[in-house]
Amino acid sequence: MKYVAVKRHGGPDVLRLADAPTPRIGAADVLIAVQAAGVSHADVMQRAGRYPPPAGASEILGLEVAGTIAAVGEGVKRWRAGEAVCALTNGGGYAEYVAVPQGQVLPVPDGWSAVEAATLPENAFTVYDSLIARARLRSGETVLVHGGTSGIGSTAIMFARALGASVVATAGTDEKCNACRMLGASLAINYHTQDFVAETLAATSGGGADVIVDIVGGDYIMRDLEALAPDGRIACLATPRGRTIELDLSRLFAKRATLLASSLRPRSSGEKAAIARKLLRDIWPLLPRRDPIAPLVDSVFTFERAADAHTRLEASAHIGKIVLVPSGK
Repeated sequence: MKYVAVKRHGGPDVLRLADAPTPRIGAADVLIAVQAAGVSHADVMQRAGRYPPPAGASEILGLEVAGTIAAVGEGVKRWRAGEAVCALTNGGGYAEYVAVPQGQVLPVPDGWSAVEAATLPENAFTVYDSLIARARLRSGETVLVHGGTSGIGSTAIMFARALGASVVATAGTDEKCNACRMLGASLAINYHTQDFVAETLAATSGGGADVIVDIVGGDYIMRDLEALAPDGRIACLATPRGRTIELDLSRLFAKRATLLASSLRPRSSGEKAAIARKLLRDIWPLLPRRDPIAPLVDSVFTFERAADAHTRLEASAHIGKIVLVPSGK
């Protein structure tokens, strides 16, 4: 099979198309013939040598795919060959075939293409677990979403709207702010020209956001506390501005705040399967409507152009999800 290889750690130019044997599947796995694979910051970090895969996981990049089931393990009862599926992988998505534990597989939503479905798994698993299960966002609350046009950010906006929450989002350009509003944010803040703390407090009559989705880290955490409502929850999912912070605990106490941190990739297959079951119950029935949760595909590149896809992601030029497809598909 063809796959996108990382010949050495480095910039996007290290990505090359190569050949490898088709993966073998275990008794509880399915083999997916990949039609599309989502591109994520985790892939970029792994390519650069900053995010090694967990023990036992595939060294090939790619944490989410959509395609058809090519084969099933002898212990698999839920899935059959030929079914259209999308899946959260344990690596290996940038390839023509990938082996995935059966519990991490979900059906392609009615009316969604393979390219559209490939934008779902990593973002949906992450946002559901952090925003809904752990941060307990509820109808009528306000959520502040940083990076509203990123994969995580756009999914958080749409999931929050599906729950009946009000959304404030931040983004780096006026164009991206407009996209946030189209996704359902009631207020979009250009963080280059506006103070998100002041704008969030003004939008909530001084009350603050009940939940904050932070994919920034660093000095944003203390600013998040300023924008947070009493009893509010901050879900920190990434740290491009720094992993080490100086935290004034008195501010945390004063707000009776909760600071959550979450990482999806190291979780066990059982934990990921539990999230998949909740998604199938709570989110998947909403997807055929494509409102308020709809696919947001920024661009599509072939495997041969994986370097261009990574370059676009690292430049933050995208709105929504970048997707890779095998040659000829």
